[in-house]
Amino acid sequence: MASHEDFDETSSPVPNGSLHQPMIPLISQPSHEMNDWLQLFTGWSHHQRILALNELVGICNTPQLQHTMQIIKPRFQRDFISLLPKELALYTLSFLNPRDLLSAAKTCKQWRILSEDNLLWREKCKEAGVGYFSAMSKRVRHRSRNCNSAHSSTDANPDVANTEWKAEFLKYHFVGINWARKNIENPSILKGHDDHIITCLLFSENRIVSGSDDNTLKVWCATTGKCLRTLVGHIGGVWSAQMSGNTILSGSTDRTLRAWDADSGQCLYTLFGHQSTVRCMRLHGNKVVSGSRDSTLRVWDVEIGICLKVLVGHTAPVRCVQYNGHVVVSGSYDNMIRIWDPESEMCLHQLSGHTNRIYALQFDGTHVVSSSLDSSMKVWNVETGACKHTLTGHRSLTSVLKIQDDLLVSGNADSTVKIWNLSTGELILSLSGRNSHRGAVTGVQLANKFVITSSDDGTVKLWNIRTGEFIRNLVSLSSRGRGGVIWRTCASETKLVCAVGSRNGTEETKLLVFDFDTTYIGSESGDDNVLRNDEQNN
Repeated sequence: MASHEDFDETSSPVPNGSLHQPMIPLISQPSHEMNDWLQLFTGWSHHQRILALNELVGICNTPQLQHTMQIIKPRFQRDFISLLPKELALYTLSFLNPRDLLSAAKTCKQWRILSEDNLLWREKCKEAGVGYFSAMSKRVRHRSRNCNSAHSSTDANPDVANTEWKAEFLKYHFVGINWARKNIENPSILKGHDDHIITCLLFSENRIVSGSDDNTLKVWCATTGKCLRTLVGHIGGVWSAQMSGNTILSGSTDRTLRAWDADSGQCLYTLFGHQSTVRCMRLHGNKVVSGSRDSTLRVWDVEIGICLKVLVGHTAPVRCVQYNGHVVVSGSYDNMIRIWDPESEMCLHQLSGHTNRIYALQFDGTHVVSSSLDSSMKVWNVETGACKHTLTGHRSLTSVLKIQDDLLVSGNADSTVKIWNLSTGELILSLSGRNSHRGAVTGVQLANKFVITSSDDGTVKLWNIRTGEFIRNLVSLSSRGRGGVIWRTCASETKLVCAVGSRNGTEETKLLVFDFDTTYIGSESGDDNVLRNDEQNN
């Protein structure tokens, strides 16, 4: 057997006073006696080898067993990811969540190359509804197609081929962190409507449009806060507006609609025909459908400024309208919802069931959602006109409705916000409790992974759309409780615009603009930790 001198097993002191025993023998080759033993071992049967190993393990000390483990463990490890064809390796990694994918990139060079594959991260963005795949981006592309449909038969979809999807995902994540945590003490403040009420608010790309009962609309730059144009021409308050591209449509108590060029501020057309206030409108492509207190709806060609169709049937003022280019849906104070074919001017369905005035509608192409002064909401099938669900739980008027995928979000005068499953009619969450609003809900926006709610209690609140957890107040007016209100809100994935003021002079009329955007700079080591910490905090 090997002599004691063949191995250096002497203990050497280390600074902390413990003993250190080398794990690796210092000899380069085994002795003759060891070679003889090894040859003998190779001649034994499997059963004999097992018995010998059991005995050998029994007489080894701890450092020797640790060394044995270091030798044995790698023999049972296989880098199967690197051994697989690239397509199979990427398919396997696709089952990891983004945080684990970032951790896998630290394993070795080959794993890093695979874990940062652009198409792999594209799928992660798609799964999470990030960037191009977000519900808000889909709505923007839908509006863009509407705007371009009159000029081109091809869709103007963004070029996403060169998108760096990992950076897109992480930017989305960090923007979400900004929504939840960024200091918001100094928003941009846009003043211009004096002490009048802001009745409508639009936000698209970098342009904000506000309409007021001072008879004007104002066009603002969302970045600089500068008022670019004041649109003057109405002789009554502006109560409805729509925007697509460079075209702004407005409806007024002066019974007219006006089409404006947002860049020049020029009034392109004045559209006459309604006999009372133009209370609502919906723009799609080069056509806009307007609803009036005269109980009628009119379909207009925005490009040439003429009335194409008149939809007659309601017996009371039209309060809300939806239009997708094929079907018009209208809600009226006659308690009825009507579904129209605008080309033939025919009413396809008259939806009866509410027992009081209709105040809000949403339409996703399949479902019509209506809310009424009778405190209920109803979900209808647009093809058959059948009522699928009656949603109860609110105690007052639901004036705000939002649809995103299969979720319906409702904001009510009872100060609560509820999230429903649109397909089943099931109540999923109620945003209430000690952090809930103390007044009627005036607005609901969906951005990133949040619900943003506003109220005439003078606050704007941020909630987690998945859990219903209250996150923080984004706005809390100093005049809250004394007359300060949030009239309107608009949001993109990175910005929030709030129209605030009061009816008693306690709060100056203005727009507040918050920017939660961020520039993501890739990290070599910390991205997965940030994802992990944020998941724990949420």
